[in-house]
Amino acid sequence: MPETLLASAAKDMAPIPVTLIRPTAWEAWSQTADAAARGAAALAKFTGKAGQIVLVPDAEGALARVLFGLGEETAAAPALRPLPAKLPPGDYAIETLPEGMDPTAAAIAWSLGAYRFDRYKQKRGEPAPRLVAPAGADVEEARAVAHACALARDMVNTPAADMGPLQIETIAREIAEAFGGELAVITGDALLEENYPAVHAVGRAAVPARAPRMIELSWGDPAHPVVAIVGKGVVFDTGGLDIKPSAGMRWMKKDMGGAAHALALGRMVMAAKLPVRLTVLLPVSENAIAGDAMRPGDVLASRKGLSIEVGNTDAEGRLILADALARAAELNPVLTLDMATLTGAARVALGPEVIPFYTADDGLAAEIAAAARAQGDPLWRMPLWAGYEPSLDSDIADLKNDPDPWAQAGSVTAALFLQRFAPTTGAWAHLDIFAWSGRSRPGFPAGAEAQAIRALYAVLKARFQ
Repeated sequence: MPETLLASAAKDMAPIPVTLIRPTAWEAWSQTADAAARGAAALAKFTGKAGQIVLVPDAEGALARVLFGLGEETAAAPALRPLPAKLPPGDYAIETLPEGMDPTAAAIAWSLGAYRFDRYKQKRGEPAPRLVAPAGADVEEARAVAHACALARDMVNTPAADMGPLQIETIAREIAEAFGGELAVITGDALLEENYPAVHAVGRAAVPARAPRMIELSWGDPAHPVVAIVGKGVVFDTGGLDIKPSAGMRWMKKDMGGAAHALALGRMVMAAKLPVRLTVLLPVSENAIAGDAMRPGDVLASRKGLSIEVGNTDAEGRLILADALARAAELNPVLTLDMATLTGAARVALGPEVIPFYTADDGLAAEIAAAARAQGDPLWRMPLWAGYEPSLDSDIADLKNDPDPWAQAGSVTAALFLQRFAPTTGAWAHLDIFAWSGRSRPGFPAGAEAQAIRALYAVLKARFQ
């Protein structure tokens, strides 16, 4: 990713100052400001409202100063995220952070807002503006978090033709090599020999070059507590024989968003050298259509031994996650986190920007909720409502992958399905992410979005650092 954060200003460098202003402080500040700043602010009707910006020129017309409105609502660093998207290329330095704003979080917010994806454009945009890290910021931490979030977004933005199972494996291998981890990969029919039958069933219809695989990245001292991170890696989802309509299939390149997020979160953990034994588990498949594709009515085996009736081939993500969660259980983790672009029902419930999470552990739920608020990474706890479990009952198998219509709550019933396979040795949480922004606004371009991982990383740091 392009460097958007500078550790410090060079000796021959004069970064453009950025003044952060609240409405209540605007009047007093303007009385001491120079004529150019007052005039530019008056023309823009600047009052310090959240997101307002004024570019103040010098006598020659060059950019001399930036005024940016914070609003009065919060001192949280995410308020800065729209700023770099509104600025021309150059080097900037924030004069003073408001009381209560963490300098490292401010640097991260800047980098998140400066992200862009132009890999396929012949004419690329101007360089992203760069920020001289605020005093007190942990620059390496900010860079590691920003890099991981950009990795997740790049992976999700990349078309399926260029982000297949092999490419995900390659990225996982590069991360493992960079941080001294170990990578094990089981591919194609070997999945049956190694007891990953559901992963195989979902991906067996793909062409051999895009064969399904189970990717396991291990890192850290085996004597440390085991943390498992699981990510759904459906590189493209046609819906299978229960084929999606074209509108529903258009953005299914992003159905590997769980795997991208799992790798990104794992990378944060490794970069921070947290004292854990980390295992990132990625079941990766393409839900393609061919003569040997799984059929509605088929009964699949699973790694846990439970048989699963396939009621709908478009509910494939939970099938591959079932095998991966069963593998996680074999590791006896103290904490398991799984992420998946799993259900449209999650979007109906909470929309695209608020991510539902499920856990039976009240302590973990409180930690996640608190971290989400602190990081500006919106999450909302949803219930693992046991009353809906009978909707997963099958007449001929142990359970089925499509719940009875009476239960209605599709995201809840998907979580209940996964709970049947999740580890019981420690806490488990499932996150039904979207990994996407359907609208473009400053700092949040349309396309891939990194969701939940900054909050989850904060939870892991608080637990294990």
